[in-house]
This record gives sequence, structure tokens and C-alpha cells, in this order.
Amino acid sequence: MPQRINLKVNGEDRAVEAPARRLLVDLIRYDLGLTGTKEGCSVGVCGACTVLVDGEMVASCITLAAAVAGSEITTIEGLAQDGRLHPVQQAFIDYGGFQCGICTPGQVMAAKALLDENAEPTEEEIRDWMMGNLCRCTGYYKILESVVAAMSPATSNGEGQGSR
Repeated sequence: MPQRINLKVNGEDRAVEAPARRLLVDLIRYDLGLTGTKEGCSVGVCGACTVLVDGEMVASCITLAAAVAGSEITTIEGLAQDGRLHPVQQAFIDYGGFQCGICTPGQVMAAKALLDENAEPTEEEIRDWMMGNLCRCTGYYKILESVVAAMSPATSNGEGQGSR
């Protein structure tokens, strides 16, 4: 039996009728039409489905939508503001932190969560944080460079380090 799930998604209040067993990734992609969030492994280990729930990274492929009712969800679509990409998104473009694009939304969301928590992480801290986001294409060097670049005021269009 469907239930009403109230969420704030990318700053907008949303109410969705969904089965109690609806996964957050499915609610985001199919009920809300936000297809930037990808599903890779379906068991919560690859990071492709990473979204932020109340500012914390969550594997949306193993999270029941009902379990996060009332929460604030941020997806890749919610990062750009006023037609300007978020500094992490821009850095991934400028520094080639993606290739095929399947893992990119999850990588970007994980990098944003890291910089929200620690605006100036070391390369080792970046590697440790990002190890839960797998990529088959890039070899990770460009992802690391992108996260480092996102800390730079020049990359963030003057918004400062770790801009949100």
C-alpha cells in the first residue's frame, strides 16, 4: 500500500505517494524525474548513487525512501545555483575528473560532502574519503586533482574554499 513521503529535495518541498519498500534512488529517479543520480551496484558499495541526506552522504540504492521522510535531500541537480555550477562540478569539468559519467554524480556529491566537512583536506584525506566511490575509467588521478582544485578560490569563481 502506498504511503505519503514528504521530503525537501534540492530546496523544494516534495510529497510523493510510494510503496513503503521504495528505495530512495528509485524515488529520486522515477518518481521525481531527477535522473542525475545513478544506480551502479545496487548494494551500496560503488558510490554511484550517493546523495546527501541532511548533509550526510547516503547510498540511495540501499536506503528506503520512507526512512528519510522529512529530511532534506540534495542530488547532483541541486548543486548548481542561479545557472552557475557548484565549484566541485566546475572542477570536475576543468580537471577531467570524469570519463563515462556513470560514477560522476556520486563522486561530485562525495567531494562536496568532504569539502563541507573539511574545507582543506590533505591528499591522503581526500583519498580516504573518496575510496567508497568506485570508478572504472579515470584511474582516480583526475578525480583527486578535481577535488584539490575545488578547494581553490580560482576554481570556485571567487566563492572561497569549500564553497557550498
